[in-house]
Amino acid sequence: MTRRPRSMDQIGPLVPLLPLSGALLLPQTQRPLNIFEPRYIRLIDDLLAQDRLVGIIQPRSEEEESPKERDAPLNDVGCVGYLKAFEEQDDENYLIVLEGLCRFQITAEADVTTPYRQAEIDLTPYATDFDPTAGEEQVNRQQFLDLMRSYSEFANFEFDWEGIRNIKTTQLVNMCCVLSPYGPSEKQALLEAEDLNTRAQTLIALAEMEMAAASGSGSTLQ
Repeated sequence: MTRRPRSMDQIGPLVPLLPLSGALLLPQTQRPLNIFEPRYIRLIDDLLAQDRLVGIIQPRSEEEESPKERDAPLNDVGCVGYLKAFEEQDDENYLIVLEGLCRFQITAEADVTTPYRQAEIDLTPYATDFDPTAGEEQVNRQQFLDLMRSYSEFANFEFDWEGIRNIKTTQLVNMCCVLSPYGPSEKQALLEAEDLNTRAQTLIALAEMEMAAASGSGSTLQ
């Protein structure tokens, strides 16, 4: 049985790619996906027979969710996901759950015959993504929670606040980013944030701007 990698040394330099516009996967989070295109059904079949690792990355253009052209430009940074769970549907599609492991930079796209794209990647700039506590001490957790509570009321989202109190700050920030309703460019900015505190402050700024625009006022949180 394939084991979930615990360090970047356990991830090879070549990964299959799953380009999806608006799809954000971050370390310490999980993301469900419905897989129905034949090229990606083949991808999941291959993952199950191999190491279960796939690179989630956004195309540069927002015109298509997942461009069919193999030369469609992709962003430079994505996130390696581990295929944690899967379920075959009656229509022969897959319902999968990916667990985010570590961000990566594409160094070169591979010339392959598979129906899905593959790329050589570099994980070294993001080695700390494997540390579930990296950068937590810089985050003002209470400020972040206060803003998320205000935003959840504004957007009519429901959170398990009791459960949230018991999760690590890294998981809290990344989970809120993954669940955020923002567009591809904002999600790419959250993905590429230099550190956890920058990501938290970026999400706070996005939420404050949205609430301020809706109310026609200035900043919503001091």
